[in-house]
Amino acid sequence: MLLMGLLRASGSTVLVILRVKRMELPRPESPEGLRENIRFLAREVGFDACRIARAEEAPHADAFRGWLADGKHGEMAWMARDPDRRCDPEEVVPGARSVIVVALNYLPKEVPAVEGIKSGRIARYAYNNDYHDVIEPRLRDMGDYIDAIGGRQRCYVDTGPVLERDFANEAGLGWSGKSTVQIHQKLGTWFFLGTILTDLEIAPDARQPDRCGSCTRCIDACPTRAITAPHVLDARRCISYLTIEHPGAIPEEFRVAMGDRIYGCDDCLEVCPWNRFAKDSQELAFQARDRVFSMGLREYLALDDEAFRRLFKKSPIKRIKRERMLRNVCVALGNVGDYEDLPALKAAAEREGELVAEHARWAIERIELRLGPEESSAARSG
Repeated sequence: MLLMGLLRASGSTVLVILRVKRMELPRPESPEGLRENIRFLAREVGFDACRIARAEEAPHADAFRGWLADGKHGEMAWMARDPDRRCDPEEVVPGARSVIVVALNYLPKEVPAVEGIKSGRIARYAYNNDYHDVIEPRLRDMGDYIDAIGGRQRCYVDTGPVLERDFANEAGLGWSGKSTVQIHQKLGTWFFLGTILTDLEIAPDARQPDRCGSCTRCIDACPTRAITAPHVLDARRCISYLTIEHPGAIPEEFRVAMGDRIYGCDDCLEVCPWNRFAKDSQELAFQARDRVFSMGLREYLALDDEAFRRLFKKSPIKRIKRERMLRNVCVALGNVGDYEDLPALKAAAEREGELVAEHARWAIERIELRLGPEESSAARSG
């Protein structure tokens, strides 16, 4: 009814074809009207929040350049590629005037533990389908509307040169926590960000205050002390980086701290007190895959390439490929495995390439250190 009222009040309309429907929107006559249209579209395509920032140089551009200069991005070379382009929207969209920032809740329902199975921990955002495949079509729907009214735009889901959390802060879509994770009053820490850079003038929203106060739970919870100061993350120490982005051997100093994590780490997110307001996502694409969460850790070591790709089809986990995943699994088994896991680890040490084999040997030594070599020798010979 609100939309029909807007249509009657406007002499001109724009046809918008979304994934699920066709609709007409009033052609905006002001930056404020355009903001309302954008927000309406964001709700229609399924986003949980939408705010607007001015397209100016990112406020933390200098801090970002310093972070890169210190090498804290590790081996994520793509982050250091053309930092000026990443810091200034006009380098991406000439004449850029606005940044649209959207949020999508991904919090999956709790996964019940399977008795007797050590399954390994996976970051919640990767419980099922790749979020890029969920968010990008929705951003394209919004981008099509911008194209239709004569604007230029580029859409990104952490795949392009945008410091999206800076613009989320400027738009008032939450604030940056001390862990550097974005926090929202209603969504907590469990949401994805998407951005649209455009040369259209859209009325900006106001910033929101930083509501972390004196809380340091995220800093205190980090297993590897990767949050070296409030709002400063050394990616080289972060378990998410080590298990996902880092291509080589996991440094031994961090292996025990990894515990049973095999893909990512949610510790700094889980402890945030703002999560008391978060609700489970209704997106089926983000709910846990039963097959993955019913697997024991050592079952991963039996997967060949085809089985790995089949298990993680359309999952973000598929991107790290089998070798890196087995590397992570070996470390987890070293920390939580027992004598029954030794045959699978020994086979991996003999059969796999050096990256996996070295971690398998470490896991065997770690289990024997934890449980005692005498019993483990008897278990293997028996």
